[in-house]
Amino acid sequence: MHKKYFAIPEVLLGFDTETTGLDVGCERAISYGFWAYERGRPVWSEHFYVRPDRPISPGAQRVHGVSMDELEAKYQAREALSVPMGLIRAVGVLREYLSRGASIVGANVTFFDIEMLRRSYASVLQKNLLDDLHVERLPVIDVIKHDEVIESRAASGRRRSLSSLCQYYGVAPGGHHALGDARASVEVFLAQVARNDAERRASSPQISLALEFDPSSLPLRGS
Repeated sequence: MHKKYFAIPEVLLGFDTETTGLDVGCERAISYGFWAYERGRPVWSEHFYVRPDRPISPGAQRVHGVSMDELEAKYQAREALSVPMGLIRAVGVLREYLSRGASIVGANVTFFDIEMLRRSYASVLQKNLLDDLHVERLPVIDVIKHDEVIESRAASGRRRSLSSLCQYYGVAPGGHHALGDARASVEVFLAQVARNDAERRASSPQISLALEFDPSSLPLRGS
């Protein structure tokens, strides 16, 4: 059940992956991006590449622009991890921030990024991600689902991809880069909360909720 947010959780962790393809049942992540925010401000980020154990589909490569040759070169230069080490590192970041009470923020993050992580964890490491990370209890904020709560698809037929939401809310797009999209997801959420709060205060002037950030500090699209 998705809800409409009027306040910002104290700790947010933007999470995104770029992948070899779109089938969560058999594809792999080629990069992971994380961007942590505290009280609405960025405090830490991490991005790393992975050399996958299967080819990158032409469609996926057109989207993120990363080739197998590039990843192989990065791996040989120790700038990319193996699939098992990438999974271990990604789960380690998620575990650390969940222990801090973070909410995980992304676009379609539950059904794509986390689900692919879960399936890869099982097939590569022969381990159940539920045991190590308690995925079923992950506090996840999907900015696409949140936007549908703010304005239903029946009320508006506008597109709800991350790129479209960046344009709609005036946020600099992530450019189909795992780190950039992790940041963009959090900033879209911050902009959504700012709009929700402003609309609620306008309709109920007696309500005054102090936001934990200055909405005017958000980067504009193209900045």
